[in-house]
Amino acid sequence: MRFTNKTALITGGGTGIGAAVARRIRQEGGNVALVGRRPEPLRSVAEEIGATIVAADAADGAAMKAAVEKVVETHGGLDILIANAGGHGVGPTVSMSDETWDLAVRLNLNTAFVSARESLPHLIKNKGNIVVLASIAGLFAGPDAAGYVTMKHGCIGLAKSLARDYGRKGVRTNTVCPGWVTTAMADEQMEFIVEKYKLNNIEEAYALVTKDVPLGQPATAEDVANAVCFLASGEASMINGAVLTVDGGAGTVDLPTLAFVE
Repeated sequence: MRFTNKTALITGGGTGIGAAVARRIRQEGGNVALVGRRPEPLRSVAEEIGATIVAADAADGAAMKAAVEKVVETHGGLDILIANAGGHGVGPTVSMSDETWDLAVRLNLNTAFVSARESLPHLIKNKGNIVVLASIAGLFAGPDAAGYVTMKHGCIGLAKSLARDYGRKGVRTNTVCPGWVTTAMADEQMEFIVEKYKLNNIEEAYALVTKDVPLGQPATAEDVANAVCFLASGEASMINGAVLTVDGGAGTVDLPTLAFVE
């Protein structure tokens, strides 16, 4: 029961990793507030676990300010921010429109910045913490994904800046960088792999994209939630500014040596 008497706000909390984190925090005694643009998935998770929902765009300063105020009014304070909202920003740079680039900035980087800015006064008061969900795309570059890659690198920089600036005020900030995770968003990408390589199903697609990963499989949303909840808990009281990968060892692979592997 690591989160007894703690309140966590989770952006993008209606699906995937955000929903898995919400379930875990509730199971361990915490209050959970889910923030997202689509009320339907938020409502579904909230009804399942018993959570507060706020339909708001985490990149909108006024909306996020109101969301944080509602959470504090409902639960008496705020202890944890899980900056999970994100996505989009793929395509070749040479053909990427200004609109696609701007959307990548808004959905990935602005959501993390704005939610942190509006939450910080309350986190400072309660000596809380922030966990930013980035990606191994924030450490390496995937193909034709300059928008997503750049913004996830930016998320890591933001988290390090917050760790530096607010650590002395009692607020820890850390980053989790997942690799492939079996979520609905990733399933859509696997459909592309299925079509491209004439595979039978998305399970074969996941096997293909993780064939050079040391553990040889994708993570589940629960795997990532385990890491997030550790960093958000008191067990990580001396961890600040860290970047934790949940990628099955993908980041340890020396790419030029793959030709030696049968």
